[in-house]
Amino acid sequence: MAARRGAGPDRGRYRRFVARHAQPALKDVQESLRETQAKTTLLESRLAESQTQQAALEALYRDLAPSRDEWALTEIEQVLVLASQQLQLAGNVQSALAALQLADSKLQRLDRPQFAPLRRALARDMDRLKAVPFVDVQGLGLRLDQAIASVDALPLALEERLPAPPAPAPPQNEASWRRFLRSVWQDLRQLVRIENLDRPEAPLLSPPQQYFLRENLKLRLLAARFDLLFRDQVNFRADLGAVSAWLKQYFDTRSPQVQSFQTQVKLMQATDMGAEVPDLARSLEAVRLLKLAREKPLR
Repeated sequence: MAARRGAGPDRGRYRRFVARHAQPALKDVQESLRETQAKTTLLESRLAESQTQQAALEALYRDLAPSRDEWALTEIEQVLVLASQQLQLAGNVQSALAALQLADSKLQRLDRPQFAPLRRALARDMDRLKAVPFVDVQGLGLRLDQAIASVDALPLALEERLPAPPAPAPPQNEASWRRFLRSVWQDLRQLVRIENLDRPEAPLLSPPQQYFLRENLKLRLLAARFDLLFRDQVNFRADLGAVSAWLKQYFDTRSPQVQSFQTQVKLMQATDMGAEVPDLARSLEAVRLLKLAREKPLR
């Protein structure tokens, strides 16, 4: 009994000691547990948020993938329309061919099986453009510009001047009155010139008429330049033919300048640009059918 009574106070003191020292540790453990739970909850919310963002990005990518194709088709259609206008208005085959090659390279990068009909149409139109005979429009245009700039320097037929014959040397012991008569005779000879013409006599033009003749010649050459841009071979040759006729009628055809000018006009007049320029109707139809097929499911 005495031993039990002695053990009772010791057990109570032990319990009080444990309660006094264990309670702060328990509080620390509980606080750590709450912090861990809070961090876990935060991580779970962030994970859910990232999953939501990933799903949204995947949906956006699915939405943008068709849109990118639609944008590409719209861009290709605009390129083809511009190339078709270049062909119709200016006959610019090289620019149209470059536009078709650009469109085909863009389709090649996209690598979509549904674009195969459009690529076949582009290939056919490119083959047709490559078969058109090449006309150096830029080179011919530069030659016409040079011809226009040189018109003012061309001598007219009535401006021909023959070299004066050398005067004979007077005798050393010639009398003064004979020297005077010789001088008068040489002056009189300069007033009259006799010449055999091997062509119809050129009309006598006043200075205003000479000015308008040169201006009309420039206008004809400028009209030929516009005919060249539109590949109008009939009017191109007609304008250059009128230039050639005026050169023969009004200008000094024995002058090297006029002869060189006539040679250039004949070379340009012989240019063949009568080949029919193809259109791009097949390629335009193919791209518009593709756009229409993509728009139907959205309706």
